[in-house]
Amino acid sequence: MGDPDIRQDVLDGLEFEPSLNAAHIGVSVENGIVLLTGHVRTHDERLKAEQIVTSIKGVRGIAQDIEVRPVGANVTADDEIARRVLDVLKWNASVPADAVKVKVAKGWVTLSGAVEWNFQREAAEHSIRGIAGVVGISNAIEIATKLSPANLRLRIEQALKRRAELEMSDIRVEVSGGTVTLDGKVHSIGERRAAEQAVWAAPGVVDVRDRLSVV
Repeated sequence: MGDPDIRQDVLDGLEFEPSLNAAHIGVSVENGIVLLTGHVRTHDERLKAEQIVTSIKGVRGIAQDIEVRPVGANVTADDEIARRVLDVLKWNASVPADAVKVKVAKGWVTLSGAVEWNFQREAAEHSIRGIAGVVGISNAIEIATKLSPANLRLRIEQALKRRAELEMSDIRVEVSGGTVTLDGKVHSIGERRAAEQAVWAAPGVVDVRDRLSVV
């Protein structure tokens, strides 16, 4: 698939998504790498645009340069954003009580603290994406590792084998502490994301270094 076809598929995907104003998003493609520009209303919308691009066949990579411009002339104060974030986290059953700390600077939210599982780490971030005034999120929440590297590697290899979309992929796994490195080849960005998700689902994974090539 050529770059013009990929660009048209991306534009169609953005236009079809009701939560996005596609007229405010620019798309260019070079050698399968998609560059997104323009502006959206929330951080959640920016991530939605990125997700649409990753689902398009032929896309080899994404350069994200979309700006978040909150609706209205009044910018939400950082202390108010922090209060809203803490309230949302408090009512999220997947996030352990008092495990996550919050810092806000010019609308950018930084999450810190420690949890036992990556799904808890992701749940904290996902739950605050749509909060008014949030322009970006840095997830610095740490994960406490409990498995030995050998056991962790075995769990990950088994998880990768269970993913049907990775059946024909060539993926090698290395583990150092709680850091997992993936090497090898996959056939799409979707397969690459599936491999990352399988790794993060294992208990004790604190970092994933993705060196997979899309071929």
